[in-house]
Amino acid sequence: MTIKVIIFDFDGTVADTFDALVTISNNLAPEFGYLPATPEEISTIKDLTTREIIQQSGVAIYKLPFIIRKIIAELNNKIHTLSPVEGIKTALVELKNQGNQLGIITSNDKENVQVFLQNNELLDLFDFIYSGTRIFGKSRVINNFLRQANLRPAEIVYVGDETRDIEAAKKSNIKVIAVSWGFNSRNILKQQKPDFLIEHPQQLVEVIKLLQNPRS
Repeated sequence: MTIKVIIFDFDGTVADTFDALVTISNNLAPEFGYLPATPEEISTIKDLTTREIIQQSGVAIYKLPFIIRKIIAELNNKIHTLSPVEGIKTALVELKNQGNQLGIITSNDKENVQVFLQNNELLDLFDFIYSGTRIFGKSRVINNFLRQANLRPAEIVYVGDETRDIEAAKKSNIKVIAVSWGFNSRNILKQQKPDFLIEHPQQLVEVIKLLQNPRS
């Protein structure tokens, strides 16, 4: 069955937000009672799953929604200074020109995403933006999209940079392309067994071509 829709995560996959998010998270540490991450710890964190990071942080689960909302609000103040991942715009344009429908499903705020895309002349490339604030809630958003768009799981593919993106895609029974240029390292992404693992945005075009023409 032919892929009809390519869904992208936003932070780390399309937008280079890693440094900004680390800075914001560290600045909020005293308010929410966790320790800021040192440069050495950040390197280690990239090799952990999202669930392992939460466990090691010592942050109470009930605090997570409040922390996420505060981080998103703070990111709004920095959104005008952020840039797309190097090479992603070229890949997105090529995928769109090939007739693919592109969308974003993110735990970031929809307004943040729209402002970023507008600032970087990317907004017209995307057909939809769905936002869900729950850190492990992407599979629910994906499933809702499948129902609303009357699509089968085999007709969409998800592109993300975190282990939770792989987890969400698998829960929704859709193929997932993991990208190593974002938050999680190639090593931990590979352990989660995505359908594809790529290192440069241009490889997106190659993988989608393969999915569109599996016998070629």
